[in-house]
Amino acid sequence: MENELIEAAKVHSSFWGTNAYLEFLVRYGINLFIIFTIVRLIYYPRHKNKDFLFTFFLFNTVNFLICFLLSATKLKMGFAFGLFAIFSILRYRTVTVPIREMGYFFVCVTVGLINALSVVEDTSGIVILGVSNVVIIAMIMLLDRQLGLEHENFKEINYERIDLIKPDLRPQMLDDLRNRTGLPIHRIEIVKLDFLRDVARIHAFYYSMENESTSVGLGGGDD
Repeated sequence: MENELIEAAKVHSSFWGTNAYLEFLVRYGINLFIIFTIVRLIYYPRHKNKDFLFTFFLFNTVNFLICFLLSATKLKMGFAFGLFAIFSILRYRTVTVPIREMGYFFVCVTVGLINALSVVEDTSGIVILGVSNVVIIAMIMLLDRQLGLEHENFKEINYERIDLIKPDLRPQMLDDLRNRTGLPIHRIEIVKLDFLRDVARIHAFYYSMENESTSVGLGGGDD
């Protein structure tokens, strides 16, 4: 086991030489370029949410530094997955993090892991590292587009025409909701009935290109 570590260290030093500063600068330069491309050039121009920029950059840099500095101890792949698992259980307690932002967060953590711990024994290692980063960027650019797919949204509505909640009157109810909301509603779910106030709380579902689920009130309320 010791001989394997010694040989690995020899191969590693033969490529980078004895200049650890050079290895750090090259690896972090690649990491910083990739994370800047993902966060500043892909995420922000599309979503215009600067609240997460600090978190994305900070977690990526801290994760990279931890992995790079501890990689000298020759820790195995279990270390990388363990660190990723620690970050994956983190949750913000003051705000709800959207699923898309959580996806970007995990990408930022993963990019730091790849660029800090990837084995670079020769020029082919650099090429593989570059290709891996390019694949991640390409996947983000592809998946963060509409791709012609529609999203099923819903609005929570307090509906006062309780006489139309009968199953056999569902077409009339859908027509009434379409006329009053202007949305292409195709189905509804009854959440709560209040016969004392003649109000039904329903979820009205419709298709659109964006996730825009909100709640509105038509008629009365149930407070």
